Amino acid sequence: MSGETNLSKLLTKIKPILNSGDYVFANIEDTNEINLSDVVGIFKEKEGFTIILEKNKADLLDLKYNYSAAWITLSVHSSLEAVGLTAVISTALAKANISCNVVAAFYHDHLFVGKKDADAAIEILNNLTTK
Repeated sequence: MSGETNLSKLLTKIKPILNSGDYVFANIEDTNEINLSDVVGIFKEKEGFTIILEKNKADLLDLKYNYSAAWITLSVHSSLEAVGLTAVISTALAKANISCNVVAAFYHDHLFVGKKDADAAIEILNNLTTK
């Protein structure tokens, strides 16, 4: 099943879902340090592995972080080849002074916004679908 590439269609179907919980970004040197089933996302960088996980799990593991986020999933099945979706979303959120960290996965795009900005971000994203 291939994802949608048409930006107009994508915007009418984004249907943002606010996942429950608080999420953090932490850095570890070795993935053997953690149970990967506790991790929402992982990316290897030259400095180590950036992991995204629930704040309470990071606290239990005594991981260092400095950003607590809400996790929003765009329920539309977007293609990794789609052009412009991230730009439209990040521009709309930036106009409201909302920081947004986007993770593109195989089926969906995932947004991590400051916890305090979650409701405003959902409202902005829902407004994009009505334009």
